[in-house]
Amino acid sequence: MKKVAVAGGTGTVGRLVVQALQRQGVDTLVLSRATGVDLTSGTGLDQALRGVDAVVDVTNVQTTATRKSISFFEATTSALLRAERAAGVQHHVALSILGIDPLDSGYYAGKRAQERRISQSDVPWTILRVTQFHEFAGQILRQTALGPIAAVPVLPSQPIAAVEVAEALARIAVGPSLCRHRDLAGPQQEQLVDMVRRYASATGSRRRAVPLFLPGRNWKAIRRGALLPGPEAERGVQTFQTWLEALPGTRQ
Repeated sequence: MKKVAVAGGTGTVGRLVVQALQRQGVDTLVLSRATGVDLTSGTGLDQALRGVDAVVDVTNVQTTATRKSISFFEATTSALLRAERAAGVQHHVALSILGIDPLDSGYYAGKRAQERRISQSDVPWTILRVTQFHEFAGQILRQTALGPIAAVPVLPSQPIAAVEVAEALARIAVGPSLCRHRDLAGPQQEQLVDMVRRYASATGSRRRAVPLFLPGRNWKAIRRGALLPGPEAERGVQTFQTWLEALPGTRQ
């Protein structure tokens, strides 16, 4: 039986990855402070990874600051890869964001730095790039709140169900390394501000979402569709509307 460790296994996607692995009968370990592991410093990793066959990295940091994002992803990725090499781990699987190649600042810069560290490693690896999750709408509604208003960046997306991403990561983890996996996106294109409005209505929020045109090269590329999938990307099944209708306590 394979043993897979999940870094970030207590987060939104991480919990779903753990569940997906367990449904496959995989021996699963969560790497977190609760299990004696500090992913930024590497404390506890050497012991935790003994006997582990693969690591799925779905760690995350809530920031739009370039330096903070790069620092976090470089530190956690370096610590994981060093410990994996020492423990003989045979597969490092990382979740990344579809379309980030032209985006060189903010949160995206950290994900690019993470990908560079992984691709330069001698630990066999697979990177899965995906679009934003359906849950992104609720996060943005909370994060952009200005009193009764939510100033939502203009962002075309093709959101995907987090559970479908988790299932894909679980399948990849028990297979051979593939380097860059085929991109994964949702089935239907959406505008973020419209998603936020529908989420607010369904959950009873009175906050009004208004579009915000952010300046800079990154946001210009995003508005032009940098985060949208190409024709070669795999497509998920669940639409944002279907996901929204299934949320507990929503008004449909």
